[in-house]
Order: sequence, then C-alpha cells, then structure tokens
Amino acid sequence: MSPLETPPVAVLTGVRLSYAKARALDGLDLAIPGGGMVGLIGPDGVGKSSLLSLLAGARAVQEGKVEVLGGDMAGKRHRDAVCPRIAYMPQGLGKNLYPTLSVEENLQFFARLFGHGVAERRRRIDDLTRSTGLHAFLARPTGKLSGGMKQKLGLCCALIHDPDLLILDEPTTGVDPLARAQFWELIARLRVDRPQMSVLVATAYMDEAQRFDWLVAMDAGRILATGTPRELLERTASDSLESAFIELLPEERKRGYEPVRIPPLEESEGEIAIEARELTMRFGEFVAVDHVSFRIRRGEIFGFLGSNGCGKSTTMKMLTGLLPASEGQAWLFGNPVDPRDLATRRRVGYMSQAFSLYGELSVEQNLVLHARLFSVPEAHVKPRVEEMLERFGLGEMRRALPGSLPLGMRQRLSLAVAMVHEPELLILDEPTSGVDPIARDNFWRLLVELSRRDRVTIFLSTHFMNEAERCDRMSMMHAGRVLDSDAPSALVAKRDAATLEEAFIGYLLEAGASEPVPPPEVPTVRPAAPAPERRHRHFSLQRMGSYLWREVLELQRDPVRGTLALLGSLLLMLVIGFGISLDVEDLTYAVLDRDQTALSHNYALNLSGSRYFIEREPLADYDELDRRMRSGELSLAIEIPPGFARDVHRGRQVEIAAWIDGAMPQRAETVRGYVQGIHRQWLMEKTQEMGGAYANGPAGIETRYRYNPDVRSLPAMVPAVIPLLLLMLPAMLTALAVVREKEMGSIVNLYVTPVTRSEFLLGKQLPYVVLALVNFLLMALLAVTLFGVPITGSFSTLLLAVSIYTVISTGMGLLASTLTRSQIAAMFFAMIGTLIPAVQFAGMIHPVSSLEGSGRLIGEIYPATYMLTISRGVFGKALGLGDLYALFVPLLVAVPVIMGLAIALLKKQER
Repeated sequence: MSPLETPPVAVLTGVRLSYAKARALDGLDLAIPGGGMVGLIGPDGVGKSSLLSLLAGARAVQEGKVEVLGGDMAGKRHRDAVCPRIAYMPQGLGKNLYPTLSVEENLQFFARLFGHGVAERRRRIDDLTRSTGLHAFLARPTGKLSGGMKQKLGLCCALIHDPDLLILDEPTTGVDPLARAQFWELIARLRVDRPQMSVLVATAYMDEAQRFDWLVAMDAGRILATGTPRELLERTASDSLESAFIELLPEERKRGYEPVRIPPLEESEGEIAIEARELTMRFGEFVAVDHVSFRIRRGEIFGFLGSNGCGKSTTMKMLTGLLPASEGQAWLFGNPVDPRDLATRRRVGYMSQAFSLYGELSVEQNLVLHARLFSVPEAHVKPRVEEMLERFGLGEMRRALPGSLPLGMRQRLSLAVAMVHEPELLILDEPTSGVDPIARDNFWRLLVELSRRDRVTIFLSTHFMNEAERCDRMSMMHAGRVLDSDAPSALVAKRDAATLEEAFIGYLLEAGASEPVPPPEVPTVRPAAPAPERRHRHFSLQRMGSYLWREVLELQRDPVRGTLALLGSLLLMLVIGFGISLDVEDLTYAVLDRDQTALSHNYALNLSGSRYFIEREPLADYDELDRRMRSGELSLAIEIPPGFARDVHRGRQVEIAAWIDGAMPQRAETVRGYVQGIHRQWLMEKTQEMGGAYANGPAGIETRYRYNPDVRSLPAMVPAVIPLLLLMLPAMLTALAVVREKEMGSIVNLYVTPVTRSEFLLGKQLPYVVLALVNFLLMALLAVTLFGVPITGSFSTLLLAVSIYTVISTGMGLLASTLTRSQIAAMFFAMIGTLIPAVQFAGMIHPVSSLEGSGRLIGEIYPATYMLTISRGVFGKALGLGDLYALFVPLLVAVPVIMGLAIALLKKQER
C-alpha cells in the first residue's frame, strides 16, 4: 500500500500557536499520511519546528485540535500512552544528547528511560551502532563527535524503543554533504526493516526534500501546498523544488522577483585582497585550522564550503585579526594581519554567523553607531547612513528594532552595518542560513552589485550548494584543511561529477572523511516491543535511576561543579569562621588623664589588665583624641577628670568620660557595657578597701553563662553556619542542574519520553542530597578539630535532622529551577530565597520570638528555624532526640510541601 493510501498518522484542525505576540502557526488544517516519508519544507521561522513539537507532545496545544496515532495530544492520558510510540529528534546538532557522556552512555540512558533490561539494552545498542558505523566510537564523548556522527547518535537514541512515528527536525543542518547522504541512506535501510514506521522531517534543503514521499510547503505559519515532489513541480511548472517553493509563495511575497544573474568577473591579475600561507590555529592539542593557503583577488566572490566545525569561522576570525594564528601568515591588501593595525582593519567589514547587532537600538541607530565606531567623519555619517538605508531597502524600517524585523531584513541590516564604513573586503560567515529563497536571492543581488560595481572583495562561507555555485572561486574544507580551491565548474570537472555536491562528496571520501556505513545486508534492529505495562508504570525506579546515574556521571566529569559541590561549603565555613567574628575584644584605647594622681594611674592600669582592651600611648588633649579616633587607631578614649582621686576618697559620685567609636552601633554598645562593668568593679573594690558602703551593702547579683561560659563567637556561630551552608549551596547546585537542561535543550527528553516529573526531579536531586551529607560530615569534622567546637549531644540525632534538611534544601533548588530559565537566574533565585530568610528570620542573629508581624510568621514556618535550634542544641546543650523530637515535625512536613510544589510547577510540555 502506498503511503498516500494509508490512514493518516496525524490530523491537525484549526491549529494556532503563538509566542507572545508572534503567531507561529495560523489556522493549520492538515492530514499527514502514515507509513511514509513526509517532509516539511520552508525557511527558518515559518512554523516547521513548532508544528513538529506539537506532534511530538513536547509543546502544549493552545488552539485547535492535534490528533496523533489515533488520539488527542491535548489529553495527558493519550500523550502518556503514545509517548513510547513516538521518537523526536529536535533541531540542532546533538541537542537532545549529553556532551560529557560517551556514545555508549547516551544510548544506555535512553534505553533505561524506555524500560529495557540489561541484555535488551546491550543487544539494541550493538545493533544500532553497527548499522550506523558508531560501534567503534562507543567510548568517545559525544562532545568530540563530528556533526554527522552526532546526528547519527541522535537517531540511534530516537530509535532505541522502536517508534511508530519518527519526527526529525532539520536533522542534517550544518552537516557536510557526505554525512547527509549517509544519514538518508541509513533512514532508508531502517524503513525497509520497519515499513510501518512513519517518518516526518523538517528541512531547509530542497535537494533533500526531493527524496520524500509527500511534502508540506509552509510559509508564515500557513500551508502553501501539499503533495508529492512531482505534483508540486508539475503544479508550478518548475524544474526544481526551490523554484516551485518560490512559485507557491503569495503574490505579495514574490512581486518583482527575478532569478539571480552573476556577470563574469573581469579577467585581470589585479590587486590581491587576501592571501594566506600555511595558516594554522591550535586550541591546545586540537588543530582547528591546518596549514590553509589561498589567494583572493580584488572584487572576487570567494566561497568556503564545509560542515560545522571544519574551521571556516576560525579561518575568517584569523583573517580579521580576531584570533592570532598559531602558525603561518595572512595578508590583507598586502599588509600582514595585525589586530593593532586599525587602518587596515577599517578596510574590512565582517558579518558574523550569529546576529550580533544591538537589539535595543533602532535600525538607523545601529548604522550610526557602527559608522562612528569605524571613525567615519562626523560630516559623512548621516549621508552614509541614508545611502545604506536606501541601498539595502531599509528606509521604511529605520526606526524599527532589529528583533522585530523578518529574518531576511535582519540579514540585510547586518550587511548594511558591515558596509557602512565603505570597506574594500567583506567577510560573511554563513550569511543566508535559514533565510527563505527569495530573501536569499535578494541578498545575493546585493553581493553581486557590491562585487561587480564597487569592486568589493567578498569572502563568504556557506552550506548551500546553489550558493557555492554562484561564487567565482571556492575552497572545499574538511577537518581544518582545504581539499581544493578552484572555480565551481572546474571542481566538478576535476572529479568528473554531475553536480558540485557529488564533487564535494568525492573530495571528502578521498580525504578519508567517510565514516563506515555497513552494506544493506547487515542486519538492522528487529527487537520485539516491550510489554506495554512495563512502559506505563506511574513511577519507575529504573527511569529515576537513569537520571540519577547520568547526573552522577556529569558531576564526575565537570570539575567546577564537582569542586563547588564538595569543597564550597568548607571554604565558606573557613571564611565565615575566621573572617566574621562577633567577639568584641583586643580593643585599642588611650587615656586622657587630667588628674595625674596615683589613683588615676591605678584606674588606667585596671582597664589595661582586662583581656578586652589593648592600651596605646596616652592622650594630650581633645585635638589628639579626635585625630586618633578619626583615623581608626582608637576604639575607645577614657577621660579622667581633675579631682578624680579627691572625689573617690570623699565618697562623692565619680564620673569618667568614655569616648566610643560608634561607626558600628552593636560593637559600640558592647564596648559601653565593658567600660561600665569595669568601672563599677573598680569602684566597688576601692570602696571595700576604704570600708565604704559596698563592704556592708546589700547582696549583689552574680551573672553566670551556661553552655558558652566565655561568651565566645565560635561556639555560637559554628552550629548556625552549618545549617546555613547546608541550605544555600545544595539549593544552588540542584537548581543549576535542572536549569542547565533547559539551556542546553536536553529538557526535551523530559517532554517526549515516558519519564514522569517526579522521576526526573528525584533523579536529579538525590546526588546532591548525598553530596550535602558528605559536606555535613566534613563541616562537623572541621568544627570539632579546627574550630574547637565539640558536639556535646547526640550526633545521630543531628545526622537524622541533617538528612531531612538536605532533602528540603535541594527541594528548594528544584523549586527555584521550575520558576527560572537560565543558570544565572536560578543561582540568584536560590541564593536569595535561602540566604536572606535564614539570616533574617530563622533565629540566626535575632530570636524568632523577638520578631513581629510577617517576619515572625516567616520565622515560624521556615525550616531553617528548626534546624538551627537542633544544631545549637546538639552542639552546645548536650541534647538528644528525646529533647528535640518536636522540632522534627515541621521539617518532616516541609518535605512533601516543597517537593510537591516543585513537581506541580514543573511542566511536562513547553508552554
């Protein structure tokens, strides 16, 4: 049965999807036939990825109805049921993979998520890697694979569970032609073995789309046409799918369009604009560019063709002076490339691969800024900007922000900015990636005009063969080396090839770029599907363990996170313990003695005998007192008035002036108390010696301190610092572990695999709980040995409380991660959300009982309050479980509350 005669694998009715104010899909009605290869064609930004994410269940349906494999994808029950029958490979090289894990470990991870046992995992991994040529690279880290190998590994991970629907979002973008050809050969072989499997592919390469069974042409979130490639060609009377796509566009989009025509370059020796000899770039042991040599004439359009990572962008950066070459030499207009040679660099315009203009400045403001940055004379700035606006068709958008422009207009703006200072050389790094065919051709018309009319030399990199054919000359590059340089037609003739792509593949094969691909008779995967009940358990220890295992591996291979997790709390404890002290002692003071008697000297000696004070040279007058206190030399100045000894002997009231540095009020109050206490003690002793009132007076009050008799800081601070650090650092680390998945894009594995939110979060959390417990043991050891703060109570009680407390702290990190989308935001949220409440409201400095209003409420419900009390009780008061059991109740209640919130707020679909 033909794929077009089979029941549809998916049906969309009235589907609309928006991102803020931008409409990605606009009223789609589509039935996708099953059992075949269906392609979505169109440039970036037309809604292909949004449509595929809806079909995979990775994105929530906003409006309309999406039915896949016989059920509504808006229903959670159906999504859970069909999830094991769908495989989704998102856009981007290895986006759903983990770069620090090896090929084997990535495959093991996905196989565990789908419930395969040990023997079944081994069989499937061996079959898939042998059929894709990856078996020899099982131990290689994914981050060190080529682009083509990453895509093959992504495909293996997607096929590990025998899907009925395989969804591939631009799987060959950035991959060289040879790897692309091998990728589609692999898909074809797999489909022979699994003819019932439907394959849905989004692509921007029209030559790829030619091989699909059925096509969906899309533009601006709408469907332009559907049908087989032959039907689309016949309907538009076109000889290529790219021409057919242009014909299918609305009339207003293609009005005035004409195919690009490139006049021949005038044959002359002319001036050499760029020359490179043996140019080499090394990053450590990795050679990114390997002895590259070429010469480019003035006014020539010179192309670089090669896959991502082959060294094109690095070569361009060396030519502009952005990167110093490790070896070799390059010249611009006869001058050696030198980052300090600004005169030569002003003759170059550079347009980077990524859009790099200022989003907060308008189109006109970006042009003005770059004109001034390149020292265009102020009188010429405005005329030059007006010329660029008119020449590149940006006049009507001069006040628009770059982010609001269509992709093709943004590329025009980037080119205008690169040209605003009238450079003689223009370096363009993949300038038309993701641009629709009409915008791409319009862009090329501008390049041709610059080259042929203005004699601007253009050096560009590209992935598109039809663009490479437009260049006067081109270099084919692979693995940092130039394979050959010549006119496109000459390169085709040298290989006796039919097309430039075929010629490039021949060069790649000759260079040893081919990865082993088995012949068709090599057996492919024919496993029996696992039992459904094995896949649909509500909670699976195996799936949770898969995330736990992966997180442990990543921690082991990330020295920064590992060091922070193991040593961060110890370093902070040392800093806080030795750097922050509430002890008020070793205070410098001086005496202004205006009595100069034996008794006044005795009074001064009494003060110097205290362990709290260090005496400095006496004061002569008030000016000296003010000067020395202003400089910070003195914390206290004592003024003994004239007649001091006389008044003491006569039993009169004696007043001493104490001048205290009040810059730190709490410290000043403590100093005041010390001085008053010493003063009273000295008066009492002298009165007793003279047989005065104190000798026969009433009974006095004697103050004694329990638990910390010397009233020192460390025994008070260490038991409080440990809970503080056990709250803050595990929360930050756990939050980073989850948000990192969002930034990398691997969070999509949560969306489209059977793993539940609780399995995902618990698997991510448990390694950090264990690390936090290890940190507690190290901090407790540090407290006892280095700080001399003994544990006087039950250590087992403290360990039990810490075990519960670390679940709470890491749970707070999970909660922070559900509310943020970047690692910086998650770290800030976790730090502020733990540090401030713990210090201000949990009783670390001020008792909770002394707080009022909302502060009191926060203190009573915040878990750190109870952990602080337990820690202080065990360390300093010799308490055990029998004394502290009531404080465990709030901690135990907090665990399900915090974890429940984190699980509830984590979305299983992108919104």
